[in-house]
Amino acid sequence: MSEQRKGLPENAQRELKPGEVYEPLLGADRQWAEITPYSVTVGLLMVVIFSAAAAYLGLRVGQVFEAAIPIAIIAVGLTSALGKKEGLGQNVIIQSIGGCSGAVVAGAIFTLPAIYILGVEVSFMQMFLSSLLGGVLGILFLIPFRKYFVSGMHGKYPFPEATATTQILVSGESGGKGAGTLLASGLIGGLYDFIVSTFGAWSDTVSTTVTSIGQTIADKAKLLLKINTGAAVLGLGYIVGLKYAFIICCGSFLVWLVIIPLMNVIWGGQVIDLMNTGLSTTIGEMSPDQIFRTYARHIGIGGIATAGIIGIIKSFGVIKSAVSLAVGEFKRKGGNETAVERTQEDIPMKSVVFGIIIALLAVFAFFALGGVVENIWQALVGLVIVAVISFLFTTVAANAIAIVGTNPVSGMTLMTLIVAAIILVAVGLKGNAGMAAALVIGGVVCTALSVAGSFVTDLKIGYWIGTTPKKQEAWKFVGVAVAAATVCGVMLVLNKTYGFVGDDALVAPQANAMAAVIQPMMNGGGAPWLLYGIGAVLAVALTLLKVPALAFALGMFIPIDLNLPLLVGGAISWFVSTRSKDKALNEARLNKGTLIASGFIAGGALMGVVSALLKFFDIDWFLSGWNASCGELAAIVPFIGIIVYMTVSSMRARAEE
Repeated sequence: MSEQRKGLPENAQRELKPGEVYEPLLGADRQWAEITPYSVTVGLLMVVIFSAAAAYLGLRVGQVFEAAIPIAIIAVGLTSALGKKEGLGQNVIIQSIGGCSGAVVAGAIFTLPAIYILGVEVSFMQMFLSSLLGGVLGILFLIPFRKYFVSGMHGKYPFPEATATTQILVSGESGGKGAGTLLASGLIGGLYDFIVSTFGAWSDTVSTTVTSIGQTIADKAKLLLKINTGAAVLGLGYIVGLKYAFIICCGSFLVWLVIIPLMNVIWGGQVIDLMNTGLSTTIGEMSPDQIFRTYARHIGIGGIATAGIIGIIKSFGVIKSAVSLAVGEFKRKGGNETAVERTQEDIPMKSVVFGIIIALLAVFAFFALGGVVENIWQALVGLVIVAVISFLFTTVAANAIAIVGTNPVSGMTLMTLIVAAIILVAVGLKGNAGMAAALVIGGVVCTALSVAGSFVTDLKIGYWIGTTPKKQEAWKFVGVAVAAATVCGVMLVLNKTYGFVGDDALVAPQANAMAAVIQPMMNGGGAPWLLYGIGAVLAVALTLLKVPALAFALGMFIPIDLNLPLLVGGAISWFVSTRSKDKALNEARLNKGTLIASGFIAGGALMGVVSALLKFFDIDWFLSGWNASCGELAAIVPFIGIIVYMTVSSMRARAEE
């Protein structure tokens, strides 16, 4: 009987030599504790907590954090404190079930709030089924690709998030020392963001209009810069890293420093109504924010859609290879169920195929009988859209996660909405009914792609450590169901508390972008094809120049105040990881900063939910007068304070950590 190894083998992240075999920490020749009452209970608890936190953060600032790292740290700390034996396999299950939170949240909040924004009625059950069925399809569509991405391409993909999470889980077996750092930074980040959102002691955004000169420049030249001062967003930037944060901000700089001012210079006195919505305001009369929402953001949408198409073309070989593996597995398992060793055992391929059929039938029934569309023919059209796009884009999502750790789900969903709107209008579904139908269809696809991208990370972690894929796959369905119920409930609370329309509404940038795409197409107007075309040309040019077009395009349509803190966080990450000639010391500093950033994210988001609940129950402690007059200036000092804390604390790490 094999014993558990103490650390990952040296060949875990490099390509294997001919004849070489990867041996995981938990040997395949015995059964280890994985699915236990403890691991399932804690995993589901993590789903509820982090679904609520991620939903608030995503709707508040437009960024959804992946919960894998915080959940892994909590799992390690709990298992160590309780003295659990064979804790490693159980911690993988906790992380895998808990990881459903961020994935389902992204699928839901990127699309479904747009229904509220457009003033269309939607029920809790419709939102729940959209998220649940999308999540189930995401799991089922990914399983045939597991062997290709996880073991077939061993050492060829870096899997950055899976790498970090695996290291946390493995190092946790020696005591879970990172739990203290996570707890401290979680308290700091949570208190910081709670003071902002509950009391308004300082503003959550600082802009160049804080000075009279800056205000004049914004009014006359339409030149504006602003930055969100939240701890959670800063933590997101640290984990994203400097490279991609810089690319995202380059997209923002192009829009806010070039395109918006240039539009004012060229067309300032003109009314340009590209979508035939009855617009009567000239560009010169608009603020920079209005120009961004009305025009410039659509260039980013075109770029995102085109980058998604390019990704599918590049992934054709992946699709072909993975389907071949799946077909071979289907045939082989039909006659020999015991030939596969534990660490390579999936849910039987026949069960997966039948599961996909049942899930698609459920989607059809939901569309036809759940009030989503008006007739059977339209339900069938919606089903085809969901099935084809979800399957094809699954490889794009998994590929992106495997290479850079970022899932371009919002861009792929925008493309889905454009396709759905065109097709639904062609089959006679327009107006409010058409908007609601397109957004629910988009919600199913968005959740499917988000869950698929997240799940490939979980499966890679399990592969390195040596857990049973079949068990991860089976319990992922339960996690998705709990996450879907939680996030839909949180959305209802936040809609009643803040709303999605108005001056003090939740930002929900992705959902606003979805609404901006759908509304004109469903009400007899048109789409801003010229702006989409400019974005498409930019995406093609960036791809030819080997610049990640998707990241750049995301920067073009997410407000700049949510992108600039990513650059600050990424700069801190680069700084602390490059100051020493000792690679081990740099790695230790980077890892400690990752723990601090994770604490900022989890603490800030969780306390944001508490703040929302206080407002929901009419407990209002917000200092609106003070915040309006001095809030921006007051925000500079505490923001610098958390930057210094993150940097100094990370630099104090030692190589042996």
